Parts: sequence; structure tokens; C-alpha cells
Amino acid sequence: MSYLESLIQTGKERGASDLHLEAGLAPVFRIRGELVRIGEPPRADVLEDVARTVLGRAWEEFSIRRSADLSRTVSGVRCRFNLFQTLRGISFSIRLLSSFRGSFRDCNLHPDLKKLLGQETGLIIVSGPTGSGKSTTLAAIIEELNTSERLNIITIEKPIEYYYPSRQSFIRQREIPRHSPGFEQAIMDSMREDPDVLVIGEMREPEVMRLTLNAAETGHLVLATLHSSTAAEAISRLCMSFPAEIQPAIRAQIADCLVAVICQRLHYVPSHQIRVPVLEILTANPAVKSSIRSGNLSQLVSCIQTGAEDGMFSFERYRSWVDQKKDWIRPGQAAPMGQDPAEAEPESVSEAFNPPVTRRPVREAPRAGPPRNPPSPVRPASNRIEIDPREDDLESLARQIAGDPDQDDE
Repeated sequence: MSYLESLIQTGKERGASDLHLEAGLAPVFRIRGELVRIGEPPRADVLEDVARTVLGRAWEEFSIRRSADLSRTVSGVRCRFNLFQTLRGISFSIRLLSSFRGSFRDCNLHPDLKKLLGQETGLIIVSGPTGSGKSTTLAAIIEELNTSERLNIITIEKPIEYYYPSRQSFIRQREIPRHSPGFEQAIMDSMREDPDVLVIGEMREPEVMRLTLNAAETGHLVLATLHSSTAAEAISRLCMSFPAEIQPAIRAQIADCLVAVICQRLHYVPSHQIRVPVLEILTANPAVKSSIRSGNLSQLVSCIQTGAEDGMFSFERYRSWVDQKKDWIRPGQAAPMGQDPAEAEPESVSEAFNPPVTRRPVREAPRAGPPRNPPSPVRPASNRIEIDPREDDLESLARQIAGDPDQDDE
């Protein structure tokens, strides 16, 4: 087992969510939100060898940019890697993604989230601080659609974290920059790819936000993630990313296409020794749309408090549901959703180039022997040559065709 594989296995056994590596410092795991040092400090040359192995052909690009984002499966654990250069050399920040089947129940999410998926168009934002499980919740939403609807789903991510096998839906996943130079180009391309659902891994740049809003207005259901600590802050950040002179138009656009904002944090359940998501859910009822359009974003908090009938949850109200819930699903009880097709290797080289082919059964040749009803010889008529099917004497046949009188019938 390699150095990296042993660390990932240790992290998996201890329930770590993150692993940090740097030369001269002991490996640091984030376990239940706290940093824990485990093991001996690695040497710089060891981490460089690990980086070359993980990056593969992307090593040259990393040597120029001094940073890289990618995802890999190590020791059966799906990991998101961020590699970067520091004073001590190459450093790693590795997110150990939890395994799950993809349903809301398996991810310990409230079943009422299914009501949000009844919309055919609009924008659903999944927000929260770094490390709060946004990617897992987004994956659960995608998998719920995948198992219950027949949709064309296109995901645009950097990097791809979970792989979704197509079930009821048809799913195509694109990674930036491996499959497209940037989010902007990928979103514009997707408009010509007949999507029903478009998934944007993260909205960071104003241009990406603008194109995301445009996609949500043109008859598609768009799922996107955004960093924020509350649902109201997510709307505020989305608006404030644009110049002041166009913010009223952006607010009107958001009010028209918004379906919901899901903001989440992680809460530790001591009885089961797991961290589970606690959500704040803002749905776009008339009061919410009016507050967004007028720019009174501070009223969104009171809208959440009074919007229980419309499926809204404050953190406090959701926390009360968490405290009452008993049937928690541990991460180890679920199975990984899928595997990177590029990482799936055939069992042998010959299998890669010569896949097994189903052939028709070959019929046995009849045994040699005299025919049951041998044909009788036929005397040729005038100006006509009749060839016996059993004839194999080419010299005699040539004399017949030439009309040689010496050739007599036998």
C-alpha cells in the first residue's frame, strides 16, 4: 500500500472529512470539525512523488500554475484534491467525499426536499460555508431526479466529485478544464445540448452567475452552489456581485426564476457519532419574490420564519426535526454511487482491444458419405452442355466446351 493510500485508509477508518499534507509537518485530519495530527511528517521528495502520481499528465501544467484541482478514487474513497505550492514545497488539501446511494434518506436529509423537485424550470441554489456538505446535498438532488424522472441532465463541475450512472435519466458530466475551457463556455454550449436540468458546480464569477440566471429563465431547471452562511446572504451575494447600475435588473431576474435556496451546516450527533446536515430552506413564495424585487433582502429572514406552510425551514425549526429523528444512516451503510469511466480498467490488455463478442452457434458439418439419392447422369442435348454437379475433371470439361469429338460419353 502506498503512502497516500495508507493515509486515506486511516482517514476513512477515523471518519475524517479532510486531509492536509505538507513537508516537515505531521499529516493533519479534520475529524468531526477538529484538526488532529496523526503520523510522522513526510519528506518533500515523498510528496513530490505523490503529486506526480496523482497529477499524471497534468504535472507540466501544475509546474507552471503552481496549483491544481482534480478528483481521484483512492483505496475505494472518492477524493477531491487541491495541490498548491508553499514555502515548504508541494502541499495537499484532500476532501474525503462520503459514500452514499444518493437518496435524501441515505444522506439524512428532510423528505420535504422532494417537493422542490416538482418544478420544471427555475433556479435552486445550494449554499453554505466551506466543508458543510453542499456537494453531497447537490448530488442527492441529482440522484433523486435520476431515479424518478426521465430527464436530460448535464453537469458542469470543477472537478467532478461524484459519478452518476444513468438510471431513468440521461446524465452527461463535464469537467473544467478537461472537457471545456471554462464555466462560461460550458454553460453557453449546454444551451444547444437539449438539457432539462443543468447543474453548475459553483457560481463564483459574475459572468457565470449571469449565464446561470439566463439559463434558469429559458425553460430549464438549474441547480447551482454558492458559498454563504445563510439563505438571505446567498441572495445578497448573488445581487452584490454585479455593478450597482444593473442590480435592480438582476434582482428582478432572480425573483422571476428562483425556486428555492438551501443553506446548510453540519451538526454532530453524539449518539451515532456522525455529522448530519442542518438546513435553512427559503422557497420563492410571493412575499419572498416581492422582497427580492424591491431590494429589501433583510425581510427574507422573517419570510422564512412565517413560511412554514410553503415548505420553509429556519435553522432552529430544522434542528428540532433533527433532535427528534432516530433512524440515522451512517456513511458506511451506503455504497458509492459510481466510478470515473477513465479509472475503470479492463481485466487484461487483450480484453481492452478485443472485447468478448457473442457469436452464433456453428453448425456441425455433415459427415462424409455417399448421398442418399445420387443424381443420375444426364446426356447432353444438342448445342448444349449439361455439367454434372459432381464433375471435377477440368480437362474433360474443357474438351466438352471446345466440342472435341474424341470426348465420348461414358
